[in-house]
Amino acid sequence: MPPGLELADVFRRHGDAYRRAHDGHLGRVERRVMSAVELCRTAALGGHVEQCRDCGTVRHAYNSCRNRHCPKCQGQARAEWLAARQAELLPVPYFHVVFTLPAPAAEIAFQNKAVVYAILFRAAAETLRVVAADPHHLGAELGVVAVLHTWGQSLHHHPHVHCVVPGGGPSLKPAPAQAGGTRWVACRPGFFLPVRVLSRVFRRLFLTELQAAFEAGELGFFGNLAGLVEPAAFTRRLRELRRVEWVVYAKPPFGGPAQVLAYLGRYTHRVAIANSRLVSVTDHQVAFRWRDYRHHGKAKVMTLAADEFIRRFLLHTLPDGFHRIRHYGFLANGHRAEKLALCRRLLAVPVPEPEAEPNQDAVTSHCHDRCPCCGGTMVIRTILPRPQPWRSSPWRSSFWNDTS
Repeated sequence: MPPGLELADVFRRHGDAYRRAHDGHLGRVERRVMSAVELCRTAALGGHVEQCRDCGTVRHAYNSCRNRHCPKCQGQARAEWLAARQAELLPVPYFHVVFTLPAPAAEIAFQNKAVVYAILFRAAAETLRVVAADPHHLGAELGVVAVLHTWGQSLHHHPHVHCVVPGGGPSLKPAPAQAGGTRWVACRPGFFLPVRVLSRVFRRLFLTELQAAFEAGELGFFGNLAGLVEPAAFTRRLRELRRVEWVVYAKPPFGGPAQVLAYLGRYTHRVAIANSRLVSVTDHQVAFRWRDYRHHGKAKVMTLAADEFIRRFLLHTLPDGFHRIRHYGFLANGHRAEKLALCRRLLAVPVPEPEAEPNQDAVTSHCHDRCPCCGGTMVIRTILPRPQPWRSSPWRSSFWNDTS
């Protein structure tokens, strides 16, 4: 791989041609993402000049775009998020459960991202809640961290939610004088919840909400799905979806809380393709590494026309303000501290001591203030202001106002 090959190189080389070719169909979010990635850590966003106190090495450092779709801007966000999660881990097994939409539902999701992705989140979380609440399975309240991914290895649209779940929770049968669970109910060793039950409950809950959204006029259809605006056609699509199997996959438990944190770090702030997967960018094509899971995860290289590569990447932009990481159950934001205190009491474990600094092994080894030559301390000497707003093209708007 050529040194320093980045997604930004693809957009700088082919972005203008793509904008011209798709001017009538390219949305505001997609335009802003392209501009953000192109300008990330360049002089166009300003920055500073820093110098090593020991050896005098001078380095120009430019500001990042901080767009959540940019592969260069996720390290710091991931580090901060994981540092906040460190104190929330419990000394119990954790499970990874994946809820995936079948293709006929994924088509609807792509044309109604905000509405249907939100339904996907709610249906996955409610499935876990309902099945875990059943005393035949667990009889407890769960805590869930859910992360939305919309891509597969080949960058096709493949919406699914990754859920990381502690293997147990407070009992749902409290004693009369208690407001919380009376005991901690643990999953059976190495087993979370039956995936066949999860799959069927997930299908029912998702389709119930999808139908409600249709009846409320919240869904729109165009192109090859335009016919679904008719109630009869939409009903047929729902009938088709009820006949297919919905995939819910539960992976074996993690080794411990440290492994959970490392695993979350790989998933929470991932974008559709990392710079490290890019192999080459030419005048006409882009090649990248991928794994073919239909052939046991075999590593391969895929070569696409530059226009098709950009199209596939932009399939995965999220609507403004849409949260791709969500918390449910006893990890929900509104009562997380109170519920975690209850969990620790039931597990008879102390409240963890706050760390002075994030665990760098679990979070990130990235360091900005060390000299690349001698390891000395870099200090800022000059601020490089951002030039006047860049107006060479109408689509290059204020992308730094990304609300993610």
